[in-house]
Amino acid sequence: MRPRLPERRSLRTRLLLFIGVILVVVCAAMALTTVLAQRAYLMGNLDQRVTDAAERSQGGLQRRTGDDTDLGFLNERGQAVGTLAARFDADTGADADGTGQVIAAQVVTDDGTRQTLTAAQRAALDGIDTDGSLHTRTIPGLGTYRVTAIAGDGVPVLTGLPMDDVQDMIGGLVLIEAVAGGLGLAAAGVVCAVVIRRQLRPLGRVAATAVEVSRVPLGRGAVTGLTRVRERDTYPGSEAGQVGAALNRMIDHVESSLAERQRGEERMRRFLADASHELRTPLASIAGYAELMNRGTQRIEPTLAWRRVSAESARMTGLVEDLLLLARLDEGRPLQSSEVDLAALVAEAVWDARAAGGGHDWQLALLLDAPALVLGDEARLHQVVANLLANARVHTPVGTTVVASVEATEAHCVIRVRDDGPGIAPHLLPAVFERFTRGDVSRSRNGPADGGSGLGLAIVAAIAAAHGGHIVVDSEPGRTEFTLTLPPSHVPLEAPPGASAAPHAGLALEAPTSDPR
Repeated sequence: MRPRLPERRSLRTRLLLFIGVILVVVCAAMALTTVLAQRAYLMGNLDQRVTDAAERSQGGLQRRTGDDTDLGFLNERGQAVGTLAARFDADTGADADGTGQVIAAQVVTDDGTRQTLTAAQRAALDGIDTDGSLHTRTIPGLGTYRVTAIAGDGVPVLTGLPMDDVQDMIGGLVLIEAVAGGLGLAAAGVVCAVVIRRQLRPLGRVAATAVEVSRVPLGRGAVTGLTRVRERDTYPGSEAGQVGAALNRMIDHVESSLAERQRGEERMRRFLADASHELRTPLASIAGYAELMNRGTQRIEPTLAWRRVSAESARMTGLVEDLLLLARLDEGRPLQSSEVDLAALVAEAVWDARAAGGGHDWQLALLLDAPALVLGDEARLHQVVANLLANARVHTPVGTTVVASVEATEAHCVIRVRDDGPGIAPHLLPAVFERFTRGDVSRSRNGPADGGSGLGLAIVAAIAAAHGGHIVVDSEPGRTEFTLTLPPSHVPLEAPPGASAAPHAGLALEAPTSDPR
């Protein structure tokens, strides 16, 4: 199959050509139908007149007593100009095929006299049946005639009338229809061109908008304020309006996608800058202590130097391990899966937090309507709870009460960590689970109390998502609560049940607690 060639004409031109061809075909069909109908009517009328003339000629011939060549009946009243009459040979009669030989023929002239036909003209009338059928014959010098021959009770006689009037009328009709059709087609073409241009004008404006948008460089920088199709060109009741509305939706999607890409690039640049600074700080410390040791022990005590180098190395190792964990979770690598008892896991985490932060008041609340069992990676889930408790310990003052609770139903398992500390700054809440989000902007950390790298809550959110759950935070001065929702063990991780993203403010954390000590 040959490949289809692309359209080289505009839609306006193709529509105009198509409509023009349709109009020409329709006009031609109507004109042809009119001509054929008019011709049939005129020919029927002429045939009737020829038949009537033949019957009158037969009657006039019977009343006359002339010889076989007598055509005096042509002088009778009622004979039109151009009427032709002929007689057959009475002795020979009809031939074997029902035809006779013309022996006399005359025609009525314009002045009312009779003109005898020549032999050549009579020859054009030979071979006509005398059964009353109608024939069309072209007689030299006289033109085209409609003739018939009837026998009747007497001698066969042939009568004919000229077809000039019919042909002239048909020719005039064709000329009138051609002129009228041409003028009508020209007028229709102009009207169609104007209408098509007006109707396609919205589509042209939509195309112009698309061209303008296509010229905007979208590969770099922030892309905002792209041109939209005007509202009047987005009416859904028309095809052009549907295209305009679809183009506006596409431009909205493009803008939102580009804005998201811009935000992603900014987050990536910020992530790389933060990661670089986080790694550069311990590296600078290690390099500094190594330089001091190279200058001699008088500058610094070796034991202290090695202790600081080990601490900074551990800090770098933890940061790199956190980054690798986030990378693995981003890639969707499968986690270990086993049945985990969240009640025991949270109790162990609270025990560890109590040992690390003795200045805080640690409490555990178990609100179990069903076993708190989930399918997942126990080590990673323990890391989630440990990070939440460490976050509460680091960012709240001594004496703060931290309550870790576990709620289990048939529909979901929920872990909540609540403290009565100063809360999270409102401007940080939207980005609290993003990477390298910290309450302080300083990157110099001298000890655990100075805060972490800003990856802890990002790891918590990533692990929760990997287990088919989600985590939300609700914070105000005097109350901060993290709520982690996970599907229970009888629900597959691929289809976690729907859970409300809003924290359950009415959870009775003041219920009797269990002290792991």
